[in-house]
Amino acid sequence: MGKKKLITFWRIVHTGMVNFARNISLAIAAMAIMVVTLTIVLFSLIINDTFSHTIYQITSKIDISVYLKDSVNQQQTAKLLGEIRSLSNVQSAAYLSKAQALKVYEAQNSSNQQLIQAVQETNNPLPATIIIKPRNLNDLSSIKSFLSLPAVNKLQTDPPSYSGQEKQAIDRITHATNVLREIGVVAVIVFAVVSVLIIFNTIQMAIFNRRDEIQIMRLLGASTSYIRGPFIVESIIYGVVSAMISVLIINEAFQASSTTLQASSLGLLDIGYANQFFTDKFLVLLILEVVLGIVIGAVSSLIATRRYLKFKSR
Repeated sequence: MGKKKLITFWRIVHTGMVNFARNISLAIAAMAIMVVTLTIVLFSLIINDTFSHTIYQITSKIDISVYLKDSVNQQQTAKLLGEIRSLSNVQSAAYLSKAQALKVYEAQNSSNQQLIQAVQETNNPLPATIIIKPRNLNDLSSIKSFLSLPAVNKLQTDPPSYSGQEKQAIDRITHATNVLREIGVVAVIVFAVVSVLIIFNTIQMAIFNRRDEIQIMRLLGASTSYIRGPFIVESIIYGVVSAMISVLIINEAFQASSTTLQASSLGLLDIGYANQFFTDKFLVLLILEVVLGIVIGAVSSLIATRRYLKFKSR
């Protein structure tokens, strides 16, 4: 019984493959739209991860600097550090002594010898500093409220500094990511529906062309699943081939960007990271594309064959 089912399954698959080769001219339009759909899906995944990486990279460089008076002793500093680290929105807090702050300043301005010389000629005017890295840049109210307390404020030489330009860059990237994600979702839905409709019509046309053959198979007692099977296999092949083409398109696009553009980034898009992400996750992305292509093809074919077979059974 198992061998008979295996033979039947192979016949269905073989017939579907033959039908695909026979109807390749009809399949081109269906696969073209499916390629567009799968390419948008793949590109959206890569762009989303790339922008998330860019946001993380910028976020890791943003901090709040708290400048302490020279009169603040070690006990007061340790107590202040503990209180800051206990805040829910504080990821980390590090202390820089006056000497360490000077070394950081010299490293950051190594290209400007005049500034370094001016600082070295004085008695280190830089204050000891606490560097705070927040968890959520969109909600700094708890940190600001704490630093504004009279007992904490009197320990500071100046108001805390906050790198606002980098925050603005993060807001722009986040907004761009959300917009692209929404556009990608809408585009995928639209093209997926179009793909289903085109494959539906393609299968309907194929069924119409083989209506006499199907009628004979019915008269000979062929089951509905045996008749429907080759059309589903044919649609699945549409999806698999389209997925392969989609991945090749993205791969060629990255090859072109790395050789023609000769750049590691293009505006907010880090091409180097996107290319590396595509390379590292190639197998996962390929499997995802193939599965999605199979689902679109199979669903389209199931709808088409079910409608036709129900119509014929009346």
